[in-house]
Amino acid sequence: MAATIRLSERHVGLTGTNPSVGTLIVRDDGNGPVIVGRGITAPGGRPHAETIALAEAGDLAIGATAYVTLEPCAHHGRTPPCADALVRAGVARVVAAAGDPDPRVSGRGHAILRDAGIDVVPHLLAEEARQPMSGYLARLTKKRPEVTLKLALSRDGMIGRRGGGQVAITGAIANAQTHLLRARHGAILVGAGTVLADDPALTCRLPGLEDRSPLRIVLDAGLRTKLTVQLVRTARETPTAFAVLGQPPAAAAFRAAGCDLVACEAEPGTERIALDELLDDLAARGHSNLLVEGGAETARSFLEHGLVDRVVLVTGDMVIGPDGIASPLTPSDMPAEFRAGRQLQLGPDLWREYERRTF
Repeated sequence: MAATIRLSERHVGLTGTNPSVGTLIVRDDGNGPVIVGRGITAPGGRPHAETIALAEAGDLAIGATAYVTLEPCAHHGRTPPCADALVRAGVARVVAAAGDPDPRVSGRGHAILRDAGIDVVPHLLAEEARQPMSGYLARLTKKRPEVTLKLALSRDGMIGRRGGGQVAITGAIANAQTHLLRARHGAILVGAGTVLADDPALTCRLPGLEDRSPLRIVLDAGLRTKLTVQLVRTARETPTAFAVLGQPPAAAAFRAAGCDLVACEAEPGTERIALDELLDDLAARGHSNLLVEGGAETARSFLEHGLVDRVVLVTGDMVIGPDGIASPLTPSDMPAEFRAGRQLQLGPDLWREYERRTF
């Protein structure tokens, strides 16, 4: 199952509204187990992992064991249920990891298998299997994308320098890890202030993964961003959207440049975009995960509204000093609802991950 989970990670961020599921078909004819079929949910979400793995295994699936990272689907959509496909293939045993909270599936996939006489072993490494599918699970259970907040901060807890433009806080290795993080998300968000100060590209620039750049979203209630910034100039190459209030005067010019405009509601009594409503809209558009790389104000707003599920803090070795912009979050003041996870030493930089606890 651990190998199946690793397999599932390959298509995270590519499978649309479906989760990236892994499937291995394994048989043992007396000389030890042999993998005879492999499958990952295809880009776009179809075909499903089970279908791909069974096609590769062919007749070798008869009497074999299928390892699946998510309970096989039990409903008819654009394709027949994967639970039925496993029954028709003649597998003898299905080992599943995470359960599927989709009410069309939950428990029903396992029931189809058991009713057909297949031995079902559920919940093996379930917590580990949920990680690559966490965005899908959040969209189903919270009705919004999973939100990861990523901040790069200096050794003295600053994320930038006032009036100084973009500051290179982290090194090449940590920056490459950031680009990999972007490739695993369907959308990335910053505030208009970050665009004004830094003119970022917000793309994935790892060799071979350039086509996995996420949708770029800018919080810009009044659409004050200039048409000359990188995000607008490259909107026809990498999808770009601006979250706005109403219909700003510049709307037509931004649409002509290839940008999408997301009309949002305002927080009561303010001119700020209601983030929870925006996330609802993104979920309705099929987005399962969102990476927030905005500045201090944007980060603080997501935190104050309780909309952050995962935090990534990357601490560089530099010191910015008293003219720096203080980070809204540091390892020493991490809220109690977040638990520490993976840590990576990336050259001189320390990458820390935190995940919201489920009580």
